[in-house]
Amino acid sequence: MSLATAARIARRELRGGVRGFRIFLACLALGVAAIAAVGSIRAGIDAGLAREGAALLGGDAEMEFTYRFASQEERAWMEDKANTVSEVVDFRSMAVVEGDTPTRALTQVKAVDDAYPLIGTMRLDPEMPLDTALAGQNGTPGAVMERVLIDRLGLVVGERFRLGTQEFILSAAIAHEPDGAADGFRLGPRTLLRTTSLAESGLLEPGTLYSTKYRLDLPEATDLAATAQQARAAFENSGLRWTDARNGAPGISEFVDRLSAFLILVGLSGLAVGGIGVSAAVRAYLGDKTATIATLRTLGADRTTVFQVYFIQIGVLSILGIAIGLIMGAGAPLAFGSLIASRLPIPADFTIYPAPLVEAALYGMLTALIFTLWPLARTEQIRPATLFRDAMTGLHGVPRARYIFATLIGLAALVWLAAWFSGSARLTLWTAGGLAGALLALSLAALGVRRAARAAKPRAQGRPALRWALAAISGSGEGAGAVVLSLGLGLSVLAAVGQIDGNLRRAISGNLPDIAPSYFFVDIQKDQMAGFNARLDSDPAVSRVESAPMLRGVITQINGKPAREVAGNHWVVEGDRGVTYSAELPENIRLTAGEWWPADYTGPPLISFAAEEAAEMGLNLGDTLTINILGRDITAEIASFREVDFSTAGMGFVLSMNPAALSAAPHSVIATVYAEPQAEAAILRDLAGQYPNITAIRVRDAINRVAEVLSGLAAATSLGASAALATGFLVLIGAAAAAVSARTYEAALLKTLGATRRRILLSFALRSALLGAAAGIVALGAGITGGWAVSHYVLDTGFVVIWPSALAIVTGGILATLLAGLCFAWGPLSARPARVLRARE
Repeated sequence: MSLATAARIARRELRGGVRGFRIFLACLALGVAAIAAVGSIRAGIDAGLAREGAALLGGDAEMEFTYRFASQEERAWMEDKANTVSEVVDFRSMAVVEGDTPTRALTQVKAVDDAYPLIGTMRLDPEMPLDTALAGQNGTPGAVMERVLIDRLGLVVGERFRLGTQEFILSAAIAHEPDGAADGFRLGPRTLLRTTSLAESGLLEPGTLYSTKYRLDLPEATDLAATAQQARAAFENSGLRWTDARNGAPGISEFVDRLSAFLILVGLSGLAVGGIGVSAAVRAYLGDKTATIATLRTLGADRTTVFQVYFIQIGVLSILGIAIGLIMGAGAPLAFGSLIASRLPIPADFTIYPAPLVEAALYGMLTALIFTLWPLARTEQIRPATLFRDAMTGLHGVPRARYIFATLIGLAALVWLAAWFSGSARLTLWTAGGLAGALLALSLAALGVRRAARAAKPRAQGRPALRWALAAISGSGEGAGAVVLSLGLGLSVLAAVGQIDGNLRRAISGNLPDIAPSYFFVDIQKDQMAGFNARLDSDPAVSRVESAPMLRGVITQINGKPAREVAGNHWVVEGDRGVTYSAELPENIRLTAGEWWPADYTGPPLISFAAEEAAEMGLNLGDTLTINILGRDITAEIASFREVDFSTAGMGFVLSMNPAALSAAPHSVIATVYAEPQAEAAILRDLAGQYPNITAIRVRDAINRVAEVLSGLAAATSLGASAALATGFLVLIGAAAAAVSARTYEAALLKTLGATRRRILLSFALRSALLGAAAGIVALGAGITGGWAVSHYVLDTGFVVIWPSALAIVTGGILATLLAGLCFAWGPLSARPARVLRARE
C-alpha cells in the first residue's frame, strides 16, 4: 500500500515537468553519452577488425620468423595446410638517389613474391597491375613507394634509386596497401619490391636484421584455433610467431582496447563530475519541496512513503537522463562515422552495438544511485513541525546507516564494473583512488574557502564589493561547495591529463636530444667494423661511438616452462628481443646481483639480464632461460642482473650472453654514434657511400615519429577530459541558476541601501573569481599529484611540472566561474527592488 501510494503521489508531482531537473538531466546524459560513444567506437573498430581480419593480415594466417627464412620442413608444413603460400620479407634500409649530392632516406622495405597479395588489391598511382610495376625496365627491377618517401627523395615516376648496391626504377606510388595496418609501427615509409630483386643488393646477408612472414590461404572449412595449436606444437622451439584472421592486426587491436579503456575511465571521471551536479540538483529540488514533504507528514505519510515518493521521481528522471545519453552516445558514431573512419588506418563498422550501451547504462544508474541516495535519505528527517519553521532546516544531518551502507555498496559495484569492463583493475583502482582523493581535497577546500571568507570579512572594511563577496561565499546559500567540487574535479582531470601528456612529450622530445646518440647504425658486417671505426675515430666532431654484436631471439621457456606461463604478458616475452654478447662488463654498466663471467669463459651458456625487467618477471639468479635464435634453442643460466637505462636512447639490451654461446652464429653489429649536429650529414654520407648495406636510423626522426603517435593519443585523452570539464561547467551553470533568487533579493536590498549596479556587479564578479581561483588551485594540486603518480608508477618516466598547462588550469577555473556567474547576474541587477521586497513579504 505504501509503494502504491508513493507511486501515485510521484506521478502527480511529475506532471509539473522537469524544469528543476534540466541540469540533472544534462549532467547525467553527457556522462553516459561520453562512455557510450567511446564504447560504440571501440565495438565498431573490433567489428571491422573481425570482418576484415584476413584482408588486414594479407591471408587467413601468418607464420613469422625473425632473422631467417622458413626451413624446408616448415615450408612443407605450410604448403600441406594451405592452398597458397605467399612469402614476405620485411626490413629497414636506406633508399639513395644518386646525384651531385646524394639524397638518402630511411625506408621500411617489403619484398614480396609473385603470389602477393593473397587477399585484397594493391592500388597504385598511376594505375597499373603490381606485376607490371615490379617487373621494371631493361633488366632493372621496379619498385613502388609511399608518396611521402617519393617527395622526401625528390623522385618522379621513371627515375632510379638504390637500395644497398641494387638499382631500382620507381614505377608508381602506393595508393593503398591492403595489409599495411598489420605491419604495426614503422620508422620509415614503405618501399615494395620483389624478393628476387634483392639477390645482388647485399641487404640480406647473414646476420642482417629482417623478418619473414608467410601468409597462408587456408581451405574454407579450416579451424583456425586448431591449426594454430598444431603449428605451435610442430615448431614449438623454432621462434615461430603465429597470427590469424581472428585478430588480423593484433597490435592495433590491443592499442584500441587500452586507449578505449583509459577513455572510459576518463569518462567515468566526467560522470563523477556530473554526479556532483546530480546531487546538487536533487538537494535544490528537495529544498523547494520541504514544505510539501512536511505537509505529507502532517497528513499521516510515514518516512518510508515520503522516501519512496521522491526515490520514484528521481529514478524516473534518471532513466530519462540515461536514455538521452544512450541516444546521444549511440548516435554520435553513426552521425560522424564517415569522418571517424577516414582518420582510422583500419576498417570500422559503425552501427548500434548493445554491449557498450548496456555498459554505459549501468555506469549511469550506479552514478545516479550513489549521488542521489544521500540527499534523498534526508527526506526522512523532515518533520511536520517544519511547516512552522525555516523550510531549509530539515535537509541537514547524516542519513541513517542503511543508506550509507547502500551508497558504499553502489560505489564498490561501480568500481568493480569499471575494472571488469576496462580489463585493467590496476588502472581502475588508481582512477578511483585519484577521484576519491580529489573529492576529499575539494570538499576540504570548499570548507576552507568558506571559513577563510568568514575570517577575512572584517578586514574588508572600506571595500564594500569585496566584503559583500566574502559574506556571500561564507554563507551556505552561494553554493560554494557545488562550485568548487564540480569545476575543481573537472579541472583536476584535465590538469592530470595535461601533466601526463606534457611529461611524455618532454621525455621523448625534450630531454633526449641532449643525451641521445645522433644515429643508430644497424646491419654492419663484422669485417666492416675496422673501416667504420676508422672514419669515426678521425672525426673530432664525434664524441663517442658504442658498438655491440646484435642478434635477435625469442624467449620460449623459463625454467623449462613456457615463457608466457611464467611471465604472463610481459613485453620481454611478447616478441623477439635484441641479444648481444660481451667478454667483459661494458663501461657505465653496474651489476645489481651476481657476477660477470671471466673473459675466457667457455662453459655452459650464461646470461646477464636487465634487473628491472627481471624483477617484473619474477626471475632469480640461477634460473634458466631458453632463447630461440635463428631457429636454434639455447638454454642458459642467469648469472647476473644489471642496470639497463632504456630512456637514454643509447645502447641497451635486456639479454647479454657470454661470447662462446653466440659468437659462432651469423650476426651483424649495431653501433651508436654521438656527434655534433653539424657533422651528422657528412658522417651519414661517408658511411652510407662506403657501406651501402648499412642502415642508418636518425634518432631525431625516430623521436618525431613516436611523438606523432603520442599527439594522437594526447588529443583523444584531452577530448575525454574536456567532456568532464564541460560537465563541470554545466554544474556551474546549475549552481549559478539556483542562486538567482538569492542574488535578486540581495541586489534589491543593496540597491535600497544606495549601492550602484556597478558595485553590485563587481561583488558578483569577485565572488565568482574567488571560487574559481580556489577550484583551480586545488585542481592544480590534484592534477599535478595525479600526473606524477601515473608518470612515475604507470609510465615509469620522470616528472616535472608543466607550468604553462598548470597556470592555464587556474586561469580557466577563474574564467569559467566568472562567465557562469556574470551570465546570471543581469537578471538580479535588472529587477526592481520594490517588487522583489514586496514578494518576500
